Amino acid sequence: MITIENIHKTFGDKKVLKGINAVFETKKINCIIGKSGSGKTVLLKIIVGLVEPCRGKVLYDGREFTGQKVKYKKQIRQEIGMVFQSSALFDSMTILENVVFPLNMFTEMSKSEKKDRAHYCLQKVGLNNVDNLYPADLSGGMQKRAAIARAIVNNPKYLFLDEPNSGLDPVTALKIDELVKDIVSDMDVTTIINTHDMNSVLGIGDKVVFLSNGIKEWEGDTSEILSADNNELQSFLEPFFMGLKKQSHL
Repeated sequence: MITIENIHKTFGDKKVLKGINAVFETKKINCIIGKSGSGKTVLLKIIVGLVEPCRGKVLYDGREFTGQKVKYKKQIRQEIGMVFQSSALFDSMTILENVVFPLNMFTEMSKSEKKDRAHYCLQKVGLNNVDNLYPADLSGGMQKRAAIARAIVNNPKYLFLDEPNSGLDPVTALKIDELVKDIVSDMDVTTIINTHDMNSVLGIGDKVVFLSNGIKEWEGDTSEILSADNNELQSFLEPFFMGLKKQSHL
């Protein structure tokens, strides 16, 4: 379980997060949703330690993460896998080198053990015979798969994905959703996805935290979201409903 308590973040005069409290459930797919500028990306970066909050706490299974020394944070970071919106693969490294990279940082495995583990994770995401290719040689969907392989190579306890379907066509996005769902099921990993894709949320999400203007407006199970009595949430969902109506008339 990941718990955030009274998270505040200000950049200059702009208050981005205003006292966010939420619980992200263990071994579930938790989704953070909201419009652009709602604060969801900043919140995700605070949870993984890329940004420090001005106030508040982040706890991993009761272990406080914020404000700790580097050595202590590194222990928790070893349990974290992260997929960035742009995939963030290293352009100068081969795909195999990209996936092995976290093993070089956090383990004392032998070279052959690292290679075997990387191959296992690449196969798990449906990538074969890509060892010597570079990120530029792959399609957007394949790059995302490689980024997921890198994120799970350390067998993380917590998995974070920032807009995993951004820039992907609907068919590829659906495949990425299915892949994430399979990984969460197989690895029992607690997952947080920052997304604006409601098809993804309703398709694979278990829990939802909805942000609006830096405030948590709603939190609950995915099954409750469509009937939730919250005007801000329903306003956010309206374009999605309109899209469904248009599709039904085609």
